[in-house]
Amino acid sequence: MMFSYLQLAARSEMAHLPCLRKGATNERNARHVLACEALRTPTFAQPCLGIRWTLDAAVIPCPIYPFATGPAWRCGAQHHAVLDEFLPGILALLAFSSGIGPGFTVIFELQSGLIERLRVTPTARLALLAGPILANVVAMFVFDALLIVVGMLFGFQLHLGLLIVAVLAGLLAATVTAFSMGLALRSGGEIQGFAAVVNGINLPVLLLGGVLLPLAIGPLWLRVLGHFDPLYYLVNAARSLAEGHLATTSTWQAFAVLVPLCAITVFWAARTYQKAVA
Repeated sequence: MMFSYLQLAARSEMAHLPCLRKGATNERNARHVLACEALRTPTFAQPCLGIRWTLDAAVIPCPIYPFATGPAWRCGAQHHAVLDEFLPGILALLAFSSGIGPGFTVIFELQSGLIERLRVTPTARLALLAGPILANVVAMFVFDALLIVVGMLFGFQLHLGLLIVAVLAGLLAATVTAFSMGLALRSGGEIQGFAAVVNGINLPVLLLGGVLLPLAIGPLWLRVLGHFDPLYYLVNAARSLAEGHLATTSTWQAFAVLVPLCAITVFWAARTYQKAVA
């Protein structure tokens, strides 16, 4: 399958590859050269870039554990209460932050002409979008497990609700990844415009989500605006589930918001990808 793809793509790329213009026109050399060219495209760097973004979001909070829980070492009940508030918020933050990286990879693919090359492939257009999304979600789960293990060293207790948290976090990560990739395609390869939009919505989303501090202690206008932030529902549900409460209002609200939002965002990104690779 891989060689048939290379053979098909080579026929459309012969005029563009330098070594093919020098006379290497037979199919065997064409497949070899195209494979070498593909290895230099950003597609193979996409998992590394996504892992870099996820690693940054996962490792940075780890040194904060002693400072967030240090004053509570002498009081066990207060110590667990601090972790039940802090760790679920960081897991939600990781789900949101891990979805931004693939958008920058799409920008690099547009600039390198890889999106143009994908037009001659028989690969399903939805698979081109679903692959990076699934890879990003799996990488997020790995670093979620790392954070939970570190949290257990400081007294965090495991509950069955963490499995539901994983499902909700996966929905948000898939939503943000699809939005990031679709927005990158809409930007037409302009990294400045894409970065401006991402940075513009990053801080308000994190603030209204109540990641580090619950919005319950904030003013009324901040609590009202928080209901328009999908991260807010994940944070509330994660904190409730981390305490062992499964059937709560916050959990059902999170599913009611994240499931249709994920479906709508993935559908929009898939249509955008189909038009870009049509």
